[in-house]
Amino acid sequence: MILDTDPGVDDAMAIAFALCHPDIELLGLSTVFGNSSVETTTRNAQYLLEVFGATEVAVARGATGPLVQDAHSYPDFVHGADGLGNVYPSEEVTLTAEARHARIEARDAADFIIETARSMPGELVLVAIGPLTNIAEALAREPALPTLVRELVIMGGTVDEPGNVSPLAEANFWNDPHAADAVFASEWPASVVGLDVTHRIMLDDEHLTRLRDGAGKTGELIWQSSRFYVDFYSSRANNGKRECAMHDAAALVHVIAPAAFDSIRGGARVVPDGIAVGQFALDRTGHDYPEPHWSGRPGTAACMTVDAERVRTLFLDTIVRHHRR
Repeated sequence: MILDTDPGVDDAMAIAFALCHPDIELLGLSTVFGNSSVETTTRNAQYLLEVFGATEVAVARGATGPLVQDAHSYPDFVHGADGLGNVYPSEEVTLTAEARHARIEARDAADFIIETARSMPGELVLVAIGPLTNIAEALAREPALPTLVRELVIMGGTVDEPGNVSPLAEANFWNDPHAADAVFASEWPASVVGLDVTHRIMLDDEHLTRLRDGAGKTGELIWQSSRFYVDFYSSRANNGKRECAMHDAAALVHVIAPAAFDSIRGGARVVPDGIAVGQFALDRTGHDYPEPHWSGRPGTAACMTVDAERVRTLFLDTIVRHHRR
């Protein structure tokens, strides 16, 4: 697996799951702007691998901004000024050589994805949990990429559920709608895990305490970084409950337990501008529409319902069991 990511509090949860599940071999993190600048998300990726004890996992730095539009402001109010809930060390921590992530790949994220896929055709699972800029760039450089990967799983978009940056749009697609639309123009073995399901998979303080108390340094970091994130979600909740959505980790669980999700399929577009910018639009009918912008769009699977308890339990059990071995 390559995990394309913009760490990110919920990205940290996804990275932890990928490292802890015995059926996942995490080859690398490709970083992208989104929850923070790419400089910060790349630094955060290295830091998380250090804390999680996975310094051998590659890190490839990717896109600094969207393909076409101007970049939006970073959501400090969601993920903190450091992108990790304000837990990144304020002073440099002295680490042994074994505990320090060695280096950033000489290749950029797009080339790292392409060359890895070429080296193992049909084996690589590509999971994208940030803006799709790196994936679109890799596709532009290697149009055969969709035939080289085993699976592409995307955390982004929403079909029926209200958006989280506008009534229609989810943040990852909104951050680079042109990239997302370009990705959906090709025929991938792709699944979209969006807000329709991730808003149903919530972690409360009891769940997060279990990680803190049972998953060593990994659980402690997830707990600490989640404090800022949970505060944000609680401020928006009608019931005032202290919980947060398990967005990015849900995409990782989909790789392991796809039967926990039910999907619909159709041609997909992402609106590039205007009041609906970033909207994930899915053709659910298959009709022969006169509108030419929908002609020939390949089918994409979008998750619509989920066994939330199964997904949440698999996420928690995987991380805790890994640290009890």
